[in-house]
Amino acid sequence: MRASTLRVSRCWRSQHSAPSSFLRPLSTTTSQAATALPITATGPPPEPPQPTSSAYSSQLAERRRKAALLQAGKELRAAQSPSASSSSKKYAPLRKRFWKDVHVRTSADDDGLEIYLDSRPVRTPSKSTLKIPHSKPHLAYAIAIEWDMLESAQQALKNHSIPMTSIAARAQDLLESEAQGDRTVRDEIIPVMMRYLDTDTLLCWAPGPSSDSDVPDMRQTGSTGPETLRDRQIRTARPIISFLNTSVWPGVEIKPVLDENSIMPVKQSEVTRSVIQGWIAGLPAYELAALERAVLASKSLLVATRLLIEWSEEFRDLQRTNSETRFGIEEAAEAASLEVKWQTGMWGEVEDSHDVDNEDIRRQLGSAILLASGMSVK
Repeated sequence: MRASTLRVSRCWRSQHSAPSSFLRPLSTTTSQAATALPITATGPPPEPPQPTSSAYSSQLAERRRKAALLQAGKELRAAQSPSASSSSKKYAPLRKRFWKDVHVRTSADDDGLEIYLDSRPVRTPSKSTLKIPHSKPHLAYAIAIEWDMLESAQQALKNHSIPMTSIAARAQDLLESEAQGDRTVRDEIIPVMMRYLDTDTLLCWAPGPSSDSDVPDMRQTGSTGPETLRDRQIRTARPIISFLNTSVWPGVEIKPVLDENSIMPVKQSEVTRSVIQGWIAGLPAYELAALERAVLASKSLLVATRLLIEWSEEFRDLQRTNSETRFGIEEAAEAASLEVKWQTGMWGEVEDSHDVDNEDIRRQLGSAILLASGMSVK
């Protein structure tokens, strides 16, 4: 049986084996050693590989490259065009500082102080020479320092580069227009100031925690006491409101503009609005310009009024004695940005946002103080 099995297996192999035409012969070649070429390069070795930039960085670099190419092409076309070259010569002085020294001088008619860029006086947007009262020499020298720090005349076209000049020019334009019987500027300022009273920052208090609320009371990180944001807002607002109620607007009732259960502001009473509006309408030009700057910076008419009363030469009889702490820039900025400071104390600051705002509000409030304060003795 074993022999028969072998015969069958051999027959099957012979029938199913591949023909010789389908067989591919295998061939090999002899291995050869690689030939090393001599090193002929000169100079320092190449720089090591750097990690690839992110997609955003590459897009930003590409945009900057295209912007540089567009600017180069624009300058090339401007140089080749005769009409463009004449216009560029016309505005060429704005690209550089055309004055060397800044001086403060008494005006020819002795009615104020003037700031000169070499022999050219600084002027207001209405083309009149900027004049500062004799009682405000610190304001004149602050404007002179402001212009002395500029690097080009083009910077003077932006008000944020010359805050003292812009606010002094605002006061002088207001003074000159009213001297001619035109109260248009004053009538435009008063409604804006009254709108800020309806949403005054000092009167917008956080709602208190309700007894049936499941939301825990948020405390400031690092606070050692149980004081809430609402408690701090009330503690900050009370002395300011008390001073205004007793010294500036006697008997006027000032109430919070936000109820605890509503987000819609509540207007002050008509008596309160009438008294405050009449007080603003009677302010001198320099005090009104200072109040406008302080209100726009602090978003609070009450804080701006408190600051104005503390430093204006027109309200010497209402100012505190030297033994008491005066309401200054830090106090006004603290009252105006109390909620922001509370939130950043909990969650942190946004770089190039909150820190810039903190410095800007102090700069604006400081310019209002310099404009309103003076050396006159009543």
